[in-house]
Amino acid sequence: MGEPDIQTSNWRLVEVGRVVLFSSGVYEGRLATIVEIIDHKRVLVDGPSSDKDKVVPRQSAALSGLSLTPLVIPKLPRAAGNGFVKKIWESEGVESKFAESNWAKTQGRFAKRKQLNDFERFKVMKLKKAVRYTPFMRSTNLPRNVALGF
Repeated sequence: MGEPDIQTSNWRLVEVGRVVLFSSGVYEGRLATIVEIIDHKRVLVDGPSSDKDKVVPRQSAALSGLSLTPLVIPKLPRAAGNGFVKKIWESEGVESKFAESNWAKTQGRFAKRKQLNDFERFKVMKLKKAVRYTPFMRSTNLPRNVALGF
């Protein structure tokens, strides 16, 4: 019998240095990092951002109002000061890493779609329909306008 191969799960753990996204409240959609774990439901977060509109002041936050991201600031000491957190935040490039993630891109797509008016939504629907029927058009010998139904 061989040695058992035990691997840890890929769960996002609540840990000091974990980058979180506010999913509700005044700071909805803003990034912060866990600086200290208060108890099993609350954490102390700090969100130093280069953009003044996205700064999250150091505060206690309920875990139910946060989404844990896959990003972690490694070796962030517990209860680190604001200046130290900001320095590491910028050196790690947390905002740029999150902006490159699929999570942020999906958020951007939803925000863009939410701002469309009725006619623009109609155009998107027609374009999606055209893309969906592209394989059908290739398999038939019908002219393009007949295959699309225009």
